[in-house]
Amino acid sequence: MRNFARVKPAIRVPDLLRVQKESFDNFLQADVKPDERLPQGLHKILIDTFPIESSTKEFSLEYVSYDIGRPRHSIREAVERGVTYSAPLNATMRLVTRDPETLVMKMAVDQGTFLGELPQMTQNGSFIINGAERVIVSQLHRSPGVFFEEKTQPRGRRVCTARVIPQKGSWLDLTLDSNDVIFANIDKKPKRIPITMLLRALGLSSESEILASFYPVQEKNLASVLKRQSKVSEIVHKSFAEDIVDTETGEYLVRCDEPVESVEKLEKLLEAGVETIRFLEPRNNQHSIDSIRRTLAKEEAALGAGVEKSEASATMWIYEALRGTDAPSLDHARSYLRSMFFDSKRYSLSEVGRYKLNERLNITTSMDKLTLTVPDLVAIVDNLIRLREGTNVTDDIDHLGNRRVKTVGELLGQEFSKGLARMARTIKDRMGQQDREKLRPQDLVNSRTLSSVINSFFGQSQLSQFMEQTNPLAELTHKRRTSALGEGGLTRERAGFDVRDVHHTHYGRVCPVETPEGPNIGLITTLSVYASINRFGFLETPYRRVINGKVTNEVSYLSADKEDRTTVAEADSLLDENNRLVGPLVRARRAGNFPMVTPEEVEYIDVSPMQLVGLSAALIPFLEHDDANRALMGSNMQRQAVPLLFTEDPLVGTGMEEIAARDSGALVTADRAGVITHVDSGKIVIKADGDEYDFDRDDVYRLRKFERSNQDTCVNQKPLVAVGDAVEKGDILADGMATKNGRLAIGVNALVAFTPWNGYNFEDAIVVSERVVKNDTFTSVHIVELETQFRETKLGPEELTFDLPNATEKRIAMRNLADNGIVRVGSRVRAGDILVGKVSPKGEQDLSPEERLIRAIFGKRASDVKDTSLKAPVGMSGIVVDVKVYSRRDDTERGRREIESRVDALREERMDSEKRLFANRDAMLREVLSGQKAATFIDGVTGEQLIPEGRKVTATFLKKIDFTDLDFNRQLVEDLVVDDRARRILRSAENKLKELNDKYQDIEDRLHRGDELKPGVTRLVKVYIAKRRKLRIGDKMAGRHGNKGVVSIIVPEEDMPYLPDGTPVDICLNPLGVPSRMNVGQIMETNLGMAAGELGVNTITPVFDSVSNEKIADLLEEAGLDRDGKTVLYDGRTGEPFDQRVTVGRMYMLKLAHQVEDKIHARSTGPYAMVTQQPLGGKAQNGGQRLGEMEVWALEAYGASHCLQEMLTIKSDDVDGRTEAYKAIVHGRNVETRGTPEAFNVLLSEMRSLALDVELDMTEERER
Repeated sequence: MRNFARVKPAIRVPDLLRVQKESFDNFLQADVKPDERLPQGLHKILIDTFPIESSTKEFSLEYVSYDIGRPRHSIREAVERGVTYSAPLNATMRLVTRDPETLVMKMAVDQGTFLGELPQMTQNGSFIINGAERVIVSQLHRSPGVFFEEKTQPRGRRVCTARVIPQKGSWLDLTLDSNDVIFANIDKKPKRIPITMLLRALGLSSESEILASFYPVQEKNLASVLKRQSKVSEIVHKSFAEDIVDTETGEYLVRCDEPVESVEKLEKLLEAGVETIRFLEPRNNQHSIDSIRRTLAKEEAALGAGVEKSEASATMWIYEALRGTDAPSLDHARSYLRSMFFDSKRYSLSEVGRYKLNERLNITTSMDKLTLTVPDLVAIVDNLIRLREGTNVTDDIDHLGNRRVKTVGELLGQEFSKGLARMARTIKDRMGQQDREKLRPQDLVNSRTLSSVINSFFGQSQLSQFMEQTNPLAELTHKRRTSALGEGGLTRERAGFDVRDVHHTHYGRVCPVETPEGPNIGLITTLSVYASINRFGFLETPYRRVINGKVTNEVSYLSADKEDRTTVAEADSLLDENNRLVGPLVRARRAGNFPMVTPEEVEYIDVSPMQLVGLSAALIPFLEHDDANRALMGSNMQRQAVPLLFTEDPLVGTGMEEIAARDSGALVTADRAGVITHVDSGKIVIKADGDEYDFDRDDVYRLRKFERSNQDTCVNQKPLVAVGDAVEKGDILADGMATKNGRLAIGVNALVAFTPWNGYNFEDAIVVSERVVKNDTFTSVHIVELETQFRETKLGPEELTFDLPNATEKRIAMRNLADNGIVRVGSRVRAGDILVGKVSPKGEQDLSPEERLIRAIFGKRASDVKDTSLKAPVGMSGIVVDVKVYSRRDDTERGRREIESRVDALREERMDSEKRLFANRDAMLREVLSGQKAATFIDGVTGEQLIPEGRKVTATFLKKIDFTDLDFNRQLVEDLVVDDRARRILRSAENKLKELNDKYQDIEDRLHRGDELKPGVTRLVKVYIAKRRKLRIGDKMAGRHGNKGVVSIIVPEEDMPYLPDGTPVDICLNPLGVPSRMNVGQIMETNLGMAAGELGVNTITPVFDSVSNEKIADLLEEAGLDRDGKTVLYDGRTGEPFDQRVTVGRMYMLKLAHQVEDKIHARSTGPYAMVTQQPLGGKAQNGGQRLGEMEVWALEAYGASHCLQEMLTIKSDDVDGRTEAYKAIVHGRNVETRGTPEAFNVLLSEMRSLALDVELDMTEERER
């Protein structure tokens, strides 16, 4: 392996599934003791929901703790049986009963309560819901907090707005309009409230308090001011900060905000006994005071003449504005308004919202204060005014400092909150209805309420998606995906260009390359390789600290906000031997700009050149030489690559192949160090290092064999180790699908020539050699699951049987059925073959004479059932690799006997396992204790001394002892070390015995219980058929650079162009596919691949740190090839050399999931639409080809009248005509096309519905 990376990454790529796993673990805290759980996730939601009190305060239901039980099924069983992999969620609840009059506690009852089944995350970060593997995609949405915006009206006037978005509760919009008045809108209601009125209602009751909140107040001694003329002239243009009242008469001497204007006014105040006065100091300009003044004037106008401006009048006015009706009382209006922003039950900014509010407004409110406060509102208004003044900036809503990620834990938390809120209502109702004396927590809690919310989230939410499992990369990137869609997010129609576009804050956080091509472009994205999510949900990326130009090993994770305030250098910046940045100037990034700065100005440096991109893009070698549009296609198409029968890891890789394979879960890795003791195709056994007397040393790894993935590709694991190999923890034991020696292997290193071939590679088509097909180079295995259900019908149960009606006619179709009516595993089947024999009861009907005769001969059986067997569908052929049968508990005599015989066999197997365990234990104990001096060998049942104290323990003594009854609580032998060893053996054996008993008990319980099936279903049979698909004309192929095409011809090996040494090429690609697409990376990969193939080495060339052209030329020379990567190519048909030398090399080619076998379709007759009587469309409906308007015009243009007529009649919706045409064809007669298309009748019916009676007059036609 040759690695051409020049920059060594500062840190290892983190676990790529950490996003999913950490989030779920933090939500559930399953492995944390109840009293040590942090106030987060499920624990916090339960704390916030409870206690729930009855309306009389007599009962109170409190939450104590919760625990998660063991899942009822293993992951494999859940998939096979089509059930959810979940665990019971139980909570300990305390019901407190109080005296209804004194409210003194009378009694408290603690009880475990079942809250519902909670789906559990698998170790690979997915969920099994109804047998299907699903992924919860993270949501990227606007963070709670305050956002400032500025818009210019058509006349050029500027309007500034501030919007406060809480996590829960009413939205608040503040608008500073073109008239410099500030209004508030609550929940986007049309009525606008002057902001001063809202502040007054919420606590700033006087004008002086309001004004003092927005600009500084200065206090001065009046006598000293009047002594100096300069001081008087200073304040003469200012305003008074408060009302001043004559203490004797009670009249106002000056009003708040009244200008000073003259010395006389000040002298009068001095005469009235006023000693100090407070003035409003101007801010940086007069504009701010004008805004508040104008708003105060607007408030006065809104209240109306004669209404005093007070907290009460403001509260009543706002209540009426919001509710559209008068408040019953002032207290009611007060509580309504305050609950909107100050009640934690109805309003919450959340920790994130409080953090963002404090950061944006530069305030220091406690992080525990999750509701709005009056100082918050004042700071928002102040910032809004400063925005108009030009001393504040607007917010960019696409900045990743203002968008956060809701991961699986938080999304689940939201659903729990919803479910528990519904449950709280039912609990309150039940507290009033139940028998009060016997009330218990279990009587109050209805688990179905919560379960239905959780199940609908996993089953129906836009963010709960059927997992992409085409190959390990598809699976891994699906779990790292973020979506701006979903509940509380954007919709495709509303999302504009700005939201979808790449933003400078995406660097190192969101991949700028990998996103879908369709309507979801930019809305669905992928996390970058090193991205992580902080506790507030904001995306962070790691950087190395730079101090005075020296790069340190200290790594800091920065959010987008923090990064905007720093200067960051690129990872490939030149460093000297002391790790100092070289050069007078260094290229850097600062808040979206790219200045050249001195090394001393640099604060951080990237940890790796590939930090920018996500996993899929990081797997494309020479990515920096590809156009972004083609790189996007390359990223997406790697996820569609089908795992091949013979895997090959790429000759030209980027170094991410091992990481992708490791984190995808496709590989089997050792949990602990040890030695391999057994290997076969189905399992690997390791004897783990450690205590030689430990019973639990054998680690068994079962391999997945020919399992079906969600996309019908084949999941198969193959061992890489041999018996006797020593392995360390984390070593790879087995390859999975699309991996080779622990590296991702989704394609083949094909020998490619960039040359036209007879016009067959026109428009990106691909010419392939027959050798590729012959050698199964691009052959893949696909597994299809077919199932049939046996139901209880009104007429009786459906039955599984080999004895089908008209069996003689179906002999060939039934050739693979076993006696029980189910196809044999290993059978080769084709379309129409019966896979499961099934008969359903048929309703009674009038019998024809023939049927009566058959009944008389064969009895009733012949007519009362119909054949509803499962058959192999059209186009299907393959080998049956597995059959699974699930049935409910069978209470018939035969069913009971079958269960009993299976239970007996299971018990025998259990006893054998126990005997082997005891024999193993006894042999170990005898080996350890033999030759020791006895201490207290006492029988635990009889109390008898088995070996006298101080005697030597011999083999004869030990043979007589039953170790099961021995009292191990006493010291057995004098040597304490040996005694401890003996106890360890016993403890280990006890644990193993318990594990064994639990396992067999589970199996036995399941046999008695029967399989869980849907209501009405008595039995379920699943048949798995494997198909080998060779490469065919029409299959889609691609490279890693977005260079896709369809196989147009498979050419005999001898006709393909060949190299001077006689080697024929595998694939011919069109050279015109490179210049306009601007994906030159494929040429560089071809050249490097050629050199690597000749030298017999694999190469690593990381993205943005690729090997240079010069180095590639050197490698080609080393391999004995021309430096320009071109060679003379000979025509396989003529043996003549082509005129020009051709670029030939090894390119990693993929076979994609778009295969012609899934798409090819033909129809002779089939189903028709009911109203129009036209054939249906699409392969799934066995539909026809649509002949639309433009196709009709084409036929008209060529005058093909007869073709056109039959297209529009007998081939479409002339019902009688098509029946007659079919009969004519069957009988070998000429087809006469006559009849009226049904579309005509539909048109007549439409016209009649518009009261236009139209009739078709055929008299003239008849006369002719």
